[in-house]
Formats: sequence, C-alpha cells, structure tokens
Amino acid sequence: MADSPIEPARIPVIVGVGQINDRTPDPFAALDPVALMAEALRSADADGGGGWLAALDSLAVVDQISFRALNPVVDALAVQLGIAPAHRFQTAMPMGDSPIRLLNEAANRIGSGEATVAAVVGAEALRTAARRAAAAAGGNEGDHNAMRVRHRGRAPDYRQRYGLTAPVDVYPLYENAARAAWGQTLAEGQAETGEMWAAMSRVAADNPHAWLRAERAAADIIQPTADNRPIAFPYTKLMVANSSVNQGAGFIVTSLAEARARGVPENRLVYVGHGAAAHESDDVLARENYEASQGMRISLEGALSANGLAIEDIDLVELYSCFPCVPKMARRIIGWPQDRPVSVVGGLTFGGGPIGNYMSHAVAAMVLRLRSGDGRNALLFGNGGFATHNHSIVLASTPLSAVRFPHDFDCQSRADAARGPVPTVNESYAGPGTIESYTVMYARTGAASAGVVVARNPAGDRFLAAVSAEDMATIQFLSDGRVEPVGTSGIARRGDDGLLIWMPTVA
Repeated sequence: MADSPIEPARIPVIVGVGQINDRTPDPFAALDPVALMAEALRSADADGGGGWLAALDSLAVVDQISFRALNPVVDALAVQLGIAPAHRFQTAMPMGDSPIRLLNEAANRIGSGEATVAAVVGAEALRTAARRAAAAAGGNEGDHNAMRVRHRGRAPDYRQRYGLTAPVDVYPLYENAARAAWGQTLAEGQAETGEMWAAMSRVAADNPHAWLRAERAAADIIQPTADNRPIAFPYTKLMVANSSVNQGAGFIVTSLAEARARGVPENRLVYVGHGAAAHESDDVLARENYEASQGMRISLEGALSANGLAIEDIDLVELYSCFPCVPKMARRIIGWPQDRPVSVVGGLTFGGGPIGNYMSHAVAAMVLRLRSGDGRNALLFGNGGFATHNHSIVLASTPLSAVRFPHDFDCQSRADAARGPVPTVNESYAGPGTIESYTVMYARTGAASAGVVVARNPAGDRFLAAVSAEDMATIQFLSDGRVEPVGTSGIARRGDDGLLIWMPTVA
C-alpha cells in the first residue's frame, strides 16, 4: 500500500535566510555576537516576507566563543529581538556540525507538530574581540588561535603534552595518513588541495556574503610565503579556516501549510530533507585510524539513502572545509567529482570560519542557490570537534517523496558496527615503532616549532613521540616529500623532560 499523502502542516520548509558581515573599523562600535545574531535573524525575517520572528515557537542558537561573558546568549537574543519563544536552546559547544543538527531538530519539531515556526542562528565576532583585547593590551592581539587559548590554565593531558591541543594540530594527522593510504605523493596531495581551494576562492569571489572575495590561484594557496605562512604540516594559512571574522547567519523554518497561509511564493520555499549523524570518539587517540572516518561515511551515505537519493541526484554540495582532509575524504565517500565545487559559500578560508556557525551560512547560501534554479537537490555536510562530529542533510527545491517527519537522524550504531578495532594507547612505551601519522607545527615566523609522530609499536599499541625544532634532519624528513614518512620505522627514546623523542631509522 502506498504511503498516504503528508499533511502540509507536517512538511518543514525554509522560508527565510539572513547573513551579516560586520567590518566596522572601530572595535568598540562593532557588533558583538548577540547583535550579529539579531541582525541575521531580522534579515531572515525580511527575506521570508516579515512577521516570522514574532511568531517563533523555537529559537536555537549555536554556542559562541568570542565573547564568553555573554553566554548563555539565547535569552539575551530573545530580549534583543523582543520575542519569547517557548523553546529556547543553545548548544553546549560551538561544533561545526551544530547548525545542521539544529536544522534537523527544528524540522522534527515542525513535523511532529511541536512547533510552527523555528529559527536557527549563530555568530562570532573574533575579529572584534581580538581588536578590543589588543587595545586593552597596548596593541598586542596575542594568540590568534582561539581554540588553543581555551585550553590554557588546564593541566595538559597525554596528547596535549605532545602539542596536539587544537583542531589545527589534529586534522593534519588525517591529511598525512589519508594521503599515504590513497597512494599520493606529497606534491599530488598538495595539488589536490590547491585546486579545491582555488575553486572555493572563485565561489567566494562571486558570493557577496563571503569574508574574503579575492580569487586565489592554486599555486599561491599551496606555496608557503611570508603572507601565506605554514601553520601545521602540510597546511598553509590559506588552507585553514579563517576565524578572524565578524559574521552571523540564521534561517527560519516553518511548515508548508503555514508558509502557504502567509502567502510565501512556492518558488521561494526550500524543503528540508532527512539528516544523518554519527561521531567518532572524543578522544582523538582512540580512533580506529587516521585515514578515514566511519562516522563521516555513515553520515553522508545515510543522508543520501534516507532521502531516497543517489549522488547522481545531487546538484550542489557543501562539504565542510575547515581543513583540506575533510572535503577530500567526504568527496571520495560520496563520489563527488574532483572538478566540481565542494562549496556554495567559498569554504571556511574564504567564505569565513565563524567557529561553529559556518554551516548556517552554508544553509543560507544553499537556499539562495536552490531558489535561483541552480539545482533541485543539495547535500550539506558539517564536521565538528577534532574530526569528531558528522552531520549531513539534504535540502531540495521540490518535495522529497521519501521524507517523513519526525525522523531519527542518529546513525551512531551503524558507525560503531562498521568501525574496526581501536589500538591500545601505551603512554609508558619506549622503543621501536612505525609512523602511523605525523605533523610539524610552525611559529608565526614560519620556522618549525616542533613535530609530533603518532606511531605503533611492534605489538600494535599506539604512542606519541616528539620531534624537536632543533632536529632539522627529522623535520626535513617529515616535510620535504622525498620519502613518505607514514609507514617508516624509528626509535622513540625518553628525553630529559619525560617525553619520547622520535628518531627515524630511514635515511
């Protein structure tokens, strides 16, 4: 028996999207995150024809880190907008998958009848926060890595003692391990990144809401220079998320029945499809390997299958691009061609990287593209933490016949079942090992500051070893591309500070 028609009151659609970039020169006159969120939602309200904010049943906010003293901001935002939605929620942390998760939850509330109008929003003002701090400190903006700053004052754990503290330290482990697994040379891996990022710069150049709108050549992106300094091998500044932005974005979800009742034209409605979520262990050393992610695979494949779609049915994608390894892995999972753009925003380098809220910009940009007739079906993939949280969803310009709400988007059991054994972490081991992955960290001067190796001992246990900046021979071995370091052997000996020191046994 065929499925009965879905009531329009149970079909979630996006009716309004809004984005804001605040480039105010005076940091004390610039908007804080609450004000940015308010402006983004006012813009979304206007985009949807007006009158939506006053009718909100649900307001969901992506956590922000640039002005921590304002948290929790969801109540302050409601006050600033003059609204009192019954459901108010703020994520516990600013994860890159947060907007997609919140969109799926909003769609479920619409589909279950718990809400009629819902909004999702987020913003960061790290550029303003840094400039205000610089003014207070006499011109010194300090460490620009906001995620690393958050860990200061805490006793370091095992991985942090070896320098694996912020996402920028961890994602290169995936880049280097995946490149080796794919059989690429360093030059080939960097060339793939360069072409992908150059394509995103072209998208950003055409996107009025992108933070950086200058088109960049692939060679300029991969070549380290004074203006494009190395960050963590093999990544340069133009390959990583640009968090020094003041950006806000949000969107409004309602039912098809409510949208029609309010006179929203059919060609401005974007239908919310099913999503799929799965995560890896929060402990980055408790991962099966660093060449793939079952959570990512199950999320992407699960979203396609839940909507009754194949990749051939997808016209546009937004594959999260905090670091190159993420869209590289994602496009291979779904079979997205290398010569097609992986972003409609411009990526987190050029579009802007407002910590956990980038995918709200992606939702807004995708709605605009679908409305314009550039495609019928779109796949959006968000990734958060340390390659930890994965959430995908489909948006469409026409109803998706396989979709029913509410639905369970949690695919964790499938990811866990697909995952292989996780190696034991042996913090006390010293001796011979084989490199599983690695990276080199760099100072703002462009000079190597340290290296770290993730290795396996002969029993298969995983352990960490450091490389001193003074050991230029090993730094060069890890980074010059003449030999693929992954899979090579070495000896880890205990140093005076208690850390293991890696010494390659390969010339």
